Amino acid sequence: MAKVKTKFQCTECGYESAKWLGKCPGCQAWNSMVEEVESSAVKTQGMNAPIFQSKEKAQSIINIESDKEPRILTGIGELNRVLGGGIVPGSLVLVGGDPGIGKSTLLLQTSHALTVQGLRVLYISGEESVRQTKLRADRLGALSAELYVLCETNMESIEEAIEQIKPQFLVIDSIQTVYMPEVTSAPGSVTQVRECTTRFMRIAKIRGIATVLVGHVTKEGAIAGPRLLEHMVDCVLYFEGERHHTYRLLRAVKNRFGSTNEIGIFEMGEIGLTEVDNPSELFLSERPLGVAGSTVVASMEGTRPILVELQALVASTHFPSPRRMCTGMDHQRMALIIAVLEKRMGMFLQNQDAYVNVAGGVKLDEPAIDLAVAISIASSFRDIPTKPFDVFFGEVGLTGEVRGVSRAEMRVKEAAKLGFRRVIMPEKSLKGWKHPKDIQIIGVSTVADALSVALD
Repeated sequence: MAKVKTKFQCTECGYESAKWLGKCPGCQAWNSMVEEVESSAVKTQGMNAPIFQSKEKAQSIINIESDKEPRILTGIGELNRVLGGGIVPGSLVLVGGDPGIGKSTLLLQTSHALTVQGLRVLYISGEESVRQTKLRADRLGALSAELYVLCETNMESIEEAIEQIKPQFLVIDSIQTVYMPEVTSAPGSVTQVRECTTRFMRIAKIRGIATVLVGHVTKEGAIAGPRLLEHMVDCVLYFEGERHHTYRLLRAVKNRFGSTNEIGIFEMGEIGLTEVDNPSELFLSERPLGVAGSTVVASMEGTRPILVELQALVASTHFPSPRRMCTGMDHQRMALIIAVLEKRMGMFLQNQDAYVNVAGGVKLDEPAIDLAVAISIASSFRDIPTKPFDVFFGEVGLTGEVRGVSRAEMRVKEAAKLGFRRVIMPEKSLKGWKHPKDIQIIGVSTVADALSVALD
């Protein structure tokens, strides 16, 4: 009889231990060690089998032909943008997001768009029945003869279906429900998820099938399972959004075939997800005019300029330590800007609570939003509203200077297209491009100069 071993694995990073630990030594996570049963007589095929069965010899990198990877256009422009121009055959993509955010809806619409182009698609659902998938397809209008649906969680049965149908695009919804019979762990465990992902990686690379895996997320928002999964796949996408808002953001955090700075913006409706061609109009649709603390910033998300409203509220407090809270930006960056306003501009904010919000739930992480944040806080503190048709961008240094940023021309053109009249930007970013005539551009070198222009 085979000897059964018991071990404990971390659900966050995959760290293994012979005994239970309250805190994982690998990732420092608490209560993440779960018990796994491992049989020494069973050898899993996922990690022991070779991933690439090739007899090619090593060759000089100079002699290797640098052909471009072929792309498959999905028919959804925002998804093509995030993927870097389309899906690469043989690639393995991992999609994560909160429950009910629209992952299955997006992939079912993508599957239908690919079948319209003549591709054969296999959609494997481990959480919903075939009838439930058909009901969603009826609502979305995603009905096609080349779209095959299978409700299965056994890895061997899935491989048989792939061999029989021979799809060009494969969707696994979700990877946490798939299991390998030869692995003794329960479905969704660290071992099962790792072994099944390895098997799908072999299928994608050897057969050239573009494969998309749907992954569950933890309460912190990260993809559930060991961090090894994100290293194994070619592309990691996060589907973000608020339940109380209709729009969704598709963000790439890893992409071997494109940029990781691109985002795709969708709007959820009764007939599924629709693309948002002009996201700036969406984010500025409910912007109040003539209110202190409200500014508009021109931010870059990948190669796309987006105009977003920044809101700040400064209120006096009776507590010894004032609160500093922000949503949609780095908290440490906000504290730095407040310190610059106190030291360089003489604003006494030590007895003031400060709140900063990026309207619409967008997350901005580039330093070009510093100037807009500083003006929003100063506008709320002095209770002086900015002009409703002004746009700001620029990086703020510790000495109060305004540093230049990249792609200033694209930011200004986006502001001019939406009808804004003035742009307050770094003076160093004015050179090297042609200024449009239908918008006034004001270059500033310090935060004091920007405040004198914006709050005059």
